[in-house]
Formats: sequence, structure tokens, C-alpha cells
Amino acid sequence: MIQACYTACTRSWVPPELRTFMKSLRQALSVARKDLAIELRTKESLNAAGAFAIAILLLFSFAFDPFAEAAREMAGGLLWLVFAFAGALIFNRGFARELPNECLETLLASPLSTSSLLLGKAFGNFVMLLALELISLFVFGIFYDVRWWLHPLELAALCALATWGISIVGAIFGALTVNLRLRELMLPVIIYPLLIPLLIAAIEITDTLLANRPITAYELLWGRVLVVFDIVFTALALALAETILVNQ
Repeated sequence: MIQACYTACTRSWVPPELRTFMKSLRQALSVARKDLAIELRTKESLNAAGAFAIAILLLFSFAFDPFAEAAREMAGGLLWLVFAFAGALIFNRGFARELPNECLETLLASPLSTSSLLLGKAFGNFVMLLALELISLFVFGIFYDVRWWLHPLELAALCALATWGISIVGAIFGALTVNLRLRELMLPVIIYPLLIPLLIAAIEITDTLLANRPITAYELLWGRVLVVFDIVFTALALALAETILVNQ
């Protein structure tokens, strides 16, 4: 009884908007946890994306002299192109795994909000893509003799911002193309033009970090581009979630 009274008093002091936000966040994390549990059992997305990323990094190490200065200057571009292309293999499975047995319709009919479902898929993409990036960075350091760990905090912040932008765009258009027969082809065609400003910003900052140069106002400007990109597409996902998932 005391616990019930305490809970009731606590809820009365919490604004309704905050309670709604916390509820949606818990629902989104539940969706992400479900997707990650399925992926840990099947490993269908991570195996395919990881094999693709390692193969591309290995082939480019033979195409260019990995110890040359020119190869190090293109390291940022190579890394983020690998992340973006490998990420498409992850995004394609985000909503496609819900198609058998009408699981997607069941999720939409449940008390789960559409914005929570979309954000949960983005959270799942985010965690899987970060895992892929970590593996790729280790492989990249071995093949190209690049000490990517010299600026760990800056690199972690960059990866978080850029990966979230890629993940939320992948979740939005993964939902839009889930019912298309050629979704594996259409999804990359749609998302890559939208990701151009994000990829340019990530490449510019990564080149500076891998070259062990100090962060200047130029890199901070690109960092603001990443923040604005994330805010805009996250807001679009929240505002248009029902249109994307229900009325498509």
C-alpha cells in the first residue's frame, strides 16, 4: 500500500508529456531488444554485413598500397562507404523479418505506438551498425596500418552521431519499402542520395582524426551538420511514423 501511494504521488508530480515520452522510450527499447535477440540467434544480418565489410577492406588493401600516405588520406572515405553499404544489408532485414506470419500487422495492432516501433527499429539498427563499425575498425587498423585509436572520445562521438543518422534513415525507408518486391534494390537507391551530407561530414572529420590532426572550426562545422541531420530525420520519423507504417 505504501508503495502504491508513493507511485501515485510520484506520477502526480511527473508532467504528462514526460510520462508519455518515457512510455514511448520503453516501448522502443523493447522493440530493439527483440530485434537484437533475434539477430543474436540467427546472425543473418551481421554475418552478411560483416563479410561484406571485411571483403571490401581486404580488396582495397590490394588495390592500393596500404602503407602509402595517399591511402591514409582516403581512409575516412573508404570506411564510411563500407559502413553505409554494409548498413543497407542490416536495414533490409529490419522490417522484412516481421513479414512472415503477419507479425508486422500484429505489432501495428498492439498497444505499441507507431513512433515507438519505428524508433525501436532504428535503435536495433544503431547497435548492430556500431558493432559492425567496431569490427571493421580493427580490420582496417591491421590492413592499413592506421592508428585509429589516437582520438577515442572524438571518434566515438563521431560514430554515434553519424551511425544514428544512417540508422534512422534506414529505418524510415526500410518501413516504406518493406512491401516492395525489389526492396533489396530500392532501399539503397533511395537512402544513399539522402545520406550524402552526412557521409561528407563524417568523412571530413574522420580524415582529420585518423591523420592525428587537431579539431578545428572546419571540423566543428561538419559536426553541426551531423547534429542537424540527426535532429531533422528523427523529428520526421516521430511525426510521420503513422503515415509511414499504417497508411502506406
